[in-house]
Amino acid sequence: MTLMTPPGGHYIYLTRKPSDREQPTTAAKKIEGHDRKVAKIAGDVESFYRRRKAFRIYHGSTNSTRASQYRRDNIIDTSGLTNILRIDTDRKTALVEPNVAMDSLVNETIAHGLVPPVVMEFPGITAGGGFSGSSGESSSFRYGFFDRTIAWFEIVLADGERTTASSGENADLFWGAAAAFGTLGVITLLEIRLIEAKEYVSLTYHHTSSMAQAVEKMEEAAADASTEYIDGIAFARESIVVCTGRLADTVPEGTRIRRFTRPQDPWFFLHAQKLLRSKRSSASLSTESFPLRDYLFRYDRGGFWVGVYGFKYFLTPFNRVTRYLLDRYMHTRVMYHALHQSGLASRNIIQDVAVPYAASSDFLDWLHENTGLYPLWLCPLRVRGEASSSCSSASSTQSLLYGTSHVSGAEYLMNFGVWGEGPSNGHAFTTLNRHLEQKVRDLGGQKWLYAHAYYTEEEFWSIYDRGAYDALRAKYHAEHLPSIYDKVKVDTEAEERVRAERGRVERMKAALWDLWPVAGLYGVYKAWRGGDYLLPKERKR
Repeated sequence: MTLMTPPGGHYIYLTRKPSDREQPTTAAKKIEGHDRKVAKIAGDVESFYRRRKAFRIYHGSTNSTRASQYRRDNIIDTSGLTNILRIDTDRKTALVEPNVAMDSLVNETIAHGLVPPVVMEFPGITAGGGFSGSSGESSSFRYGFFDRTIAWFEIVLADGERTTASSGENADLFWGAAAAFGTLGVITLLEIRLIEAKEYVSLTYHHTSSMAQAVEKMEEAAADASTEYIDGIAFARESIVVCTGRLADTVPEGTRIRRFTRPQDPWFFLHAQKLLRSKRSSASLSTESFPLRDYLFRYDRGGFWVGVYGFKYFLTPFNRVTRYLLDRYMHTRVMYHALHQSGLASRNIIQDVAVPYAASSDFLDWLHENTGLYPLWLCPLRVRGEASSSCSSASSTQSLLYGTSHVSGAEYLMNFGVWGEGPSNGHAFTTLNRHLEQKVRDLGGQKWLYAHAYYTEEEFWSIYDRGAYDALRAKYHAEHLPSIYDKVKVDTEAEERVRAERGRVERMKAALWDLWPVAGLYGVYKAWRGGDYLLPKERKR
């Protein structure tokens, strides 16, 4: 086999073909299969490079809400890179291909008594997506973003060369590829550091009456070394639930075990809201135990709370019975499928942004006055991540897009998940999003680019370090690929031109599509049908 030796040479793989009498191990077969797939990818990338033709990386699924820009003649297909090659219990690492989903990874690592220190809240998000995009979760107050937990990765560079990178080898590539959205090459393998898992998470709910009080509670919890998870839900400006979690092997006597992954279970945010309403006068609302997997994916059903808008759109009663009956459609994998097919994402505000702790009250006030959207997700983020024996890849070194000049230098940021219906008028919708982005900049904050970005190109590169980014692209032969701005922008001017140039038939189709509930029904139908939803159909000849 030819799987490349990673930096530091931690793995020794078979380097010869087994004889006829030998039966390759399952791991060896996976590695051989990986090599074949990556060789094909490298050849395809080299072909694009010889023609200096740009390509996009097709993963087979997405948790981005941006419109698909794939064509069948402009993609590198990595959708087959879905295997977990090895769990090393001695070194506490997982060697995985980039399209391994979080639920598959968690199931496999828990079976070995381990778990990733940062697990994306939606089970369909992949390891490669978490690395190449931006993923901060409820453990990120301690470990930083998901990419901080990566020890090394294998990449096919934009000229077809296959190489590896770590904090000690090709370090500029290692840090630069994080959150670069595949604009430096194609990630084909990652080694993820793991920590010891326990059977349960003991979660305590705290009621706070202001953003300042919520930040204080989060800082208090973060100072306790036993705290592994912190996040919060703002149900109103003066009503915020902070959730603090600890890993536990047992359930304390008198503590209830809660589940959130079955059809009959409540949605997590509704459960937290119910606790708040029943014990509003108490600072500590309740402590409950969750099976670890239920905690990690507690927001899957309902997509935090975005699923509520689906019930509202279809004029469907929102209650325990309807949630149970429609549970199949309320998991994030299905919801993303329906969202992309319907095109309704363009009508909703979908922003993940973060500001320094000191500015979080100011920002909540701005959101309250300008959007009125609730609930809001609150998640404290440690920008650099903790350097520890279990996650020693973290360091003070910044990736290009985290180490931006506009960030205030604060060690911690408060992430706000702002998701909900925007103004129906297109101009007002764009203006509100642009004002939100500007407010984040004014407060010394940062936005995560998986969502909608309304910056002009000049604004974008006044925020991010274009000089360092372009130098890295030149060094690694990636200048012919779309830039990160090309990949994340919402080009409202181009959309207006397309609308203006429509012929009579196209205008009639657009008018029909805008009739309620055509787009929504089509999205649900396509989600029910299943299959690919990112690539355009091949035309029959």
